Amino acid sequence: MSRIIRVAGAQLGPTQRADSRQSTLRRLLALLEDAAARGAGLVVFPELALTTFFPRWLMSEGELSFYYEPNMPNPNVRPLFDRARDLGVGFYIGYAELTPDGRRYNSAILVSPTGETIGKYRKIHLPGSVEPREDARFQQLEKRYFEYGDLGFPTFRAPASLGDAVLGMLICNDRRWPEAWRMLGLGGVELVCVGYNSAAYDPNGGNTEDVGLRTFHSRLVAQSNAYMNATWAVCVAKAGVEDGSGLIGGSCIVDPNGCVVAEAATLADEVIVADCDLDACLQGKGKMFDFAAHRRPQWYGAITGQTGAIVPE
Repeated sequence: MSRIIRVAGAQLGPTQRADSRQSTLRRLLALLEDAAARGAGLVVFPELALTTFFPRWLMSEGELSFYYEPNMPNPNVRPLFDRARDLGVGFYIGYAELTPDGRRYNSAILVSPTGETIGKYRKIHLPGSVEPREDARFQQLEKRYFEYGDLGFPTFRAPASLGDAVLGMLICNDRRWPEAWRMLGLGGVELVCVGYNSAAYDPNGGNTEDVGLRTFHSRLVAQSNAYMNATWAVCVAKAGVEDGSGLIGGSCIVDPNGCVVAEAATLADEVIVADCDLDACLQGKGKMFDFAAHRRPQWYGAITGQTGAIVPE
């Protein structure tokens, strides 16, 4: 059986705070239809795909309730699940999760072409702060609105219709941390789905980062980590200007050699596709990055044993 699957990255342009859930859902459905018409079996949507990037605002508890999903699917998103099942297309989508016991996570799920949930991931590397920064036009309050993910970095076996692929998930800032990719690599990952909403400016203040540099960094981490873990990577943005706040684009599909094979050309709603040969992962996994042969974990203890750097005197 062929292990080549056609994967689509469904980049979203900006979603404004005033946009209705219905209008955003219509855009997601249009991207899904476009991807399916181009033969995709798996569609990757961005982080927090159902709303604007609300952590840029300081909000009351009452305002926040609009942005969270109490379960998936729910009536607000059920048409996306139903249409994907009708088309025989699986998907990854990021959303704000509200658990039955009131906990909040920045989450993503993988859904099979027959509509079953393959797996869930909760974002672990939360950027920003709990308290708002004084005099800042836009905030980065993920630490205020979400708890740190508690599911680790699992990998999941896709069904035969998706080549029995070993799939993994990351969300936005996670992609900047090599430990996250390596954990997926140790789970045998062959294709990593990454959704992001990355600011086109330094979200923590300062003027040392701009849209060009941040887009370069986004592509850099996808290429380097795909290569070092011999995996495909599908990294998909919500891009453009949301209520005056810029988000980078740069959605791309990267092969196990670290080569970009498809990339978005706009900051708007756009579908990119690539045929991903899962067996192309074998080159790296069996040679340079044969973990069983070459890893020396007895020397890696500091990676999990400390947080801040300890410098020599």
